[in-house]
Amino acid sequence: MDEEEIMTAAPSGPAPAPQRGTPVGLALVRDAEVLGAEPFFHEFIAGMERVLVPLGVPVLLQVVATVPQAQDRMRAWARYGQVQGMILIDLLPGDERVALAQRLGMPTVVVGDPVTAGGLPTVWPQDEVAMHDVVAELVAAGHTHLGHVCGPAQMAHTIIRRRTFESVAAERGARTTSFDGDYSEAAGIRAVAALAALEDRPTALVFDNDVMALGALHEAGRRGLAVPADLSLIAWDDSALCQLAVPPLSAVSHDVQELGELVGHTLADALSSAPPRTVTAPPARLVVRGSSL
Repeated sequence: MDEEEIMTAAPSGPAPAPQRGTPVGLALVRDAEVLGAEPFFHEFIAGMERVLVPLGVPVLLQVVATVPQAQDRMRAWARYGQVQGMILIDLLPGDERVALAQRLGMPTVVVGDPVTAGGLPTVWPQDEVAMHDVVAELVAAGHTHLGHVCGPAQMAHTIIRRRTFESVAAERGARTTSFDGDYSEAAGIRAVAALAALEDRPTALVFDNDVMALGALHEAGRRGLAVPADLSLIAWDDSALCQLAVPPLSAVSHDVQELGELVGHTLADALSSAPPRTVTAPPARLVVRGSSL
């Protein structure tokens, strides 16, 4: 679709209030199998719906495999008037979806660091604050070599978490090793397998979600690594998966439904033509359970 088509697709002007019966859209770039095992987005969408559904605004989730597919979906939504607003999440540095949303002229909220948002309304989860506190606690507990099992390396929030992880560890004299992941249970298994092959291995691993941490816990047991005596594990995004594991997984905990509610309120404001603003979500906190020392 060329620029003329995009601008033709855009609404003639912002709606004075949310339009009852017309959804807002989230085109999520995710492997469908990984999404099915990941509690985060179920809770996140539930939080948005808690705010938007009483306004008569449903949430439309479209799972796609690539960013270009997400862009195609955004264009189609605008062209055919299928949604009245959009949510952007898991952005890349310089993500083209931000500029596309601006060209489409459709109310859009970004979930992420404000530097990725291009001036669009933003809900900022403060990933760097939480990661700073996690690393500081691990070093204070005596760990001198830390591992980070990342989410997809190209995502802006992964870059922010990794940069914070490495810089805070360095400030405190700790070494770091990073392992690439994709939010799947298999990624956690691979990380522990790689760690087990190291002569000088990390004594604590921080994971970018709960599913990878659970995979690592199972693999550590299979390899005879005692958790937490030999290896401490900390998940990002607390969930029932963490709480029911044996031992229960320590986790970076934030209220995901509350985050969804903040996004819902921010998008409702945008649908009512409120000026763009950045809403800072409460920072996550470390909940220590049986998987970490």
